[in-house]
Amino acid sequence: MSNSPHVPMIPTGQKSSWDAVINNRIFDDLNIESNAILLDVLRDSVGMLGVKRGCDLGTCGCCTVLIDGVPKLSCLTLAAETKGKQITTVEGLANGSHLHPIQKTFTECGGSQCGFCTPGFLVVISALLNENSNPNDREIKDAIEGNLCRCTGYQQIVDSVHAAAEILNSNQSVKDNTCAQVDPHPGIDRTTE
Repeated sequence: MSNSPHVPMIPTGQKSSWDAVINNRIFDDLNIESNAILLDVLRDSVGMLGVKRGCDLGTCGCCTVLIDGVPKLSCLTLAAETKGKQITTVEGLANGSHLHPIQKTFTECGGSQCGFCTPGFLVVISALLNENSNPNDREIKDAIEGNLCRCTGYQQIVDSVHAAAEILNSNQSVKDNTCAQVDPHPGIDRTTE
């Protein structure tokens, strides 16, 4: 064995000070590497574990966050580019203990099944609903086209968006049974269970 120091395979960047407002909370003077991606800073330095690491290539949408209200892939965004910005993760969508309507309707309409992709969808859809309170199917599909789901087949997600829009447009609080109960496994005969 040699006595030479360990040389990492990936070079580390110089350390720099970073600050941002994350979910309406100020995080300042975090010491991060200049080449750190936002996904790693949010998960490892800030503790926002709702931001998921999926593909690390920008193709799945699991790591989507809002940066100054615009959906961005945190796996492709250098943290240094977001210094001083407003960042919203899935944890920041709720208003205290009150879920955002899309969070509630995702549950009721079967928009979430295994749940891994859910945070990215919720963030993207919340941005859509902020811009367009009554999107049609095409607008919903265009908004979520960068998010992949292997479980739902997407129709339940579209239904969830329509139900959330209905709640937002009625100015009512989130109510129960917005969608009809959805069987996540149609075709399985449950009468013999």
